[in-house]
Amino acid sequence: MMTKAFLLVEDEALIRMMLADMIEELGHHVAAEAGTIDEAMSLASCSKFDAAILDVNVDGSHITPVADILATRRIPFLFASGYGSGGIPDTFADRPVLRKPFQIEELDRMVRSLC
Repeated sequence: MMTKAFLLVEDEALIRMMLADMIEELGHHVAAEAGTIDEAMSLASCSKFDAAILDVNVDGSHITPVADILATRRIPFLFASGYGSGGIPDTFADRPVLRKPFQIEELDRMVRSLC
């Protein structure tokens, strides 16, 4: 599989750092990171990346506006959530959900199916 560039959206800095490390360990790289919805919307609108991993609840705000931008740009993404698929909006029910906490093997499987 070719190396992919990822956008990571996660409000918990330690989790975002761990996720970035895992992505790089899998042979990919992180093109952009966001810890707020506003940052994520800005990056999702203009940054260059191949795929995204989105926390569902970012500092109390729902990720839907960011997912809408990515869907419009036809950039593949998956959700990372401690709630499983329960918090996913109906419009994105077909998108993959990585349940937190997860192991690198689960992330690898999801990234392969995404890309």
